[in-house]
Amino acid sequence: MSRIAAKFGGTSLASAEQIRKVAAIVDQDARRQVVVVSAPGKRVKTEPKVTDLLYLCAEMATMGADYSGPFDIVASRFLEIEQQLGVTSGVREALEVFRQELGQGVTTDYVASRGEYWNALIIAKFLNALLIDPMDCISIASNGLVEPKTYEALGRLLVPGHHYVLPGFYGRGPDGKVKTFSRGGSDISGAIAARAISAAVYENWTDVSGFLMADPRVVDSPRPMVEVTYRELRELSYMGASVLHDEATLPVREVGIPIQIKNTNEPSHPGTRIVSKLSPEEDKTTAIAGIAGRDNFSMICIEKSLMNKEVGFTYRALGILERRGISIEHLPSSIDGLNIVCESKALEGQTDEVVKELQGLLSPDKITVVPALALIAVVGEGMSQTIGVSARVFGALARANVNVRVINQGASEVNIIIGVVPSDFKTAITVLYAEFVSS
Repeated sequence: MSRIAAKFGGTSLASAEQIRKVAAIVDQDARRQVVVVSAPGKRVKTEPKVTDLLYLCAEMATMGADYSGPFDIVASRFLEIEQQLGVTSGVREALEVFRQELGQGVTTDYVASRGEYWNALIIAKFLNALLIDPMDCISIASNGLVEPKTYEALGRLLVPGHHYVLPGFYGRGPDGKVKTFSRGGSDISGAIAARAISAAVYENWTDVSGFLMADPRVVDSPRPMVEVTYRELRELSYMGASVLHDEATLPVREVGIPIQIKNTNEPSHPGTRIVSKLSPEEDKTTAIAGIAGRDNFSMICIEKSLMNKEVGFTYRALGILERRGISIEHLPSSIDGLNIVCESKALEGQTDEVVKELQGLLSPDKITVVPALALIAVVGEGMSQTIGVSARVFGALARANVNVRVINQGASEVNIIIGVVPSDFKTAITVLYAEFVSS
């Protein structure tokens, strides 16, 4: 029988009531044999995060201050969950050990990992599952990425026919101590578990029913994506969409395991499926996967006659930014012009110096700086095979009186990037969504 690795986020595990929902979801499908858990999330917006309180405990302990206040809040949270679920998990003893360890000095990563570990203790007991400590099987390199040997080591522990609970977010570092993942920690752990068991699918359970085709803060009630490719996801993520971080998809993307984004509070909803290649049977009702954008860019425009005849012109220009640690986002160009798009924050405080260096090294006819630019990506694998997509993009913007400052499309043709002034940002996204989705 094929198996499923299911990761549940903090909101899915915020209370005993939520954990009972998780148990029902696990029981619903016998293939859900590996469960990866986060620390309990907030029950209300004003509630402090468990991990933040743990950091505070460690900071106060370092200063020799009394940390019993924040520690007692954390302890009561876990003990309440345990009591309401009616189990004896050993979390009380684990909390007391941690209290003593704080006085002896512990690493920041160790402190950050405890919320996941304690939650896993309780949930493993409630699900009658075996607890797997990531310290025994997940190796994290000094750069924060998972070591390849992890998959075999974890796979040996996850024997078919049993249920397992794995705390997310951490593993063992090169020094043998607890090391946490840099971003999207528990999502990465879930992907690792899925790859270790060659899962049929990696389910990522959260508090939303999949990804949306546009930002709901800009577009009213945007449609959810039914299916999206990893390439499309990366483009949307880069342009600011709230989707899984690249590192969280890499372990399963490399071996072609699909990801299913599901809602713990609405388990019957299909959610969003992330795949390497779109299913032929998938009914594509739109030519695009989604629209996303950010309004935090700047652009340096360099003009010089016969620029194309100067070997190394672009190389020299980019070398100046490299030496200043400025990352390049896009490079739209023409025969006598080069536009360098960067994040505004990267140029902050050094724009004049960069322009001066470019003038001295390149002797351009003209250099101008656009200090504020919004970029919007229209993303979709099928765009390159669909006639008239570009015409629809620019026609919709023209009808809304949105002036396009930049156009950029890569050879992969999975997206069209347009640049507009920030004041047109929301209008542009709204009319593009209406053109491709609402019409």
